[in-house]
Amino acid sequence: MRASRSGGFAALMIVLGVLILLGKFTPLFSGLIGIAMALIMIALGYYGIRNGKALIGWIVLIIGVLSLMSKLVWVIVPLLAIGLIIYGFSVLKDNCRQY
Repeated sequence: MRASRSGGFAALMIVLGVLILLGKFTPLFSGLIGIAMALIMIALGYYGIRNGKALIGWIVLIIGVLSLMSKLVWVIVPLLAIGLIIYGFSVLKDNCRQY
């Protein structure tokens, strides 16, 4: 027996619904669910762009990227600070070699 095409979409909607409920009722999963939803939005945006729905695909993709960045700001900012410190030391080291 052959499965219909809407079966995969229905399963995806069920899984997303369960993940959202887990995120609402258990604080442990809420951060992970937010990151997962942002990644899903990025994937759906990319899928939309590839299938000819460029405008809506780009909108969903940009919203997903912004959402993911807001969820991971606690990682991005310290990495940026470390990068700036390393860059500053390398500039100082190069200035010392010139004299």
